Amino acid sequence: MAPILLNCFGGDQTDYIKQPVQVKNPYLDTMEEDILYHFSLSTKSHNLPEMFGDIKFVCVGGSANRMKAFAQFMHQELKQPGNPEDVKDICEGTDRYCMYKVGPVLSISHGMGVPSISIMLHELIKLLHHAQCRDVVLFRLGTSGGVGLAPGTVVITDKAVDYSFLPKFEQVVLGKVITRSTELDEDVAQELLQCSAELPNLPTVIGNTMCTHDFYEGQGRLDGALCSFSAEEKQEYLRKAYDAGVRNIEMESSVFAAMSRACGLKAAVICVALLNRFEGDQITSSHEVLVEYQQRPQALVSHFIKKRLELL
Repeated sequence: MAPILLNCFGGDQTDYIKQPVQVKNPYLDTMEEDILYHFSLSTKSHNLPEMFGDIKFVCVGGSANRMKAFAQFMHQELKQPGNPEDVKDICEGTDRYCMYKVGPVLSISHGMGVPSISIMLHELIKLLHHAQCRDVVLFRLGTSGGVGLAPGTVVITDKAVDYSFLPKFEQVVLGKVITRSTELDEDVAQELLQCSAELPNLPTVIGNTMCTHDFYEGQGRLDGALCSFSAEEKQEYLRKAYDAGVRNIEMESSVFAAMSRACGLKAAVICVALLNRFEGDQITSSHEVLVEYQQRPQALVSHFIKKRLELL
């Protein structure tokens, strides 16, 4: 069966962020209560506009500890009152995700892989919609395997591509394949690149990001429990990826880009490369080096946010 291709925008695309956050589900309007189960939030039990109506920037990342650290970092960067150590997990009623609010910034964990981030995104977008948020920018901050890049290089995603290097995300809905575009906002990407030039020791490129279903076989690693290909086949595939503009590999960007675009949200993916996959599969840098690498996307997005808020 041929996939169904959804053109997620109609009319003038330059005006879409002026509108409230969109949901593409008419059934939500008929519900007396919308329970955001994995956030432990609800439209009845919580005043979502009061709690979240001022949100302008949403930053998501895989690790709960990393997103708490990012919230504490933003607390300092935005000179918020109180102790950064006292930031409160809004989702403490569940162990699925964590969520911290720091002024107009929301910091949320999403776990690993497309299924986990997809669940979070559905409830996040509904949350922003119920809270009547406007002009929101979404960021995914993460780590990745570089393709032809030195470790520590930050990649701002141009397009999230699949295993065949195409900018699309396929979702099976009622037995049919729905295909959505995974192009991200060019203006936000260029603004982030400009921000990177204003910061020291932050090598940054714009390139395509390949999103895979897993960490091992899907990314052509030779060190998993299963391996059905040769080292030469791995290198050939990585060369094809590089020639197609792929500069890093991770496991969440495709659905993040597709859902953001479908709901009219400007979004960007910013991931640091922990290694060059042409040179190996295992991450061998020291803990101290890896911690510094992981802080680079955070520093870049913080700079972007402070410039937008005219704090620089």
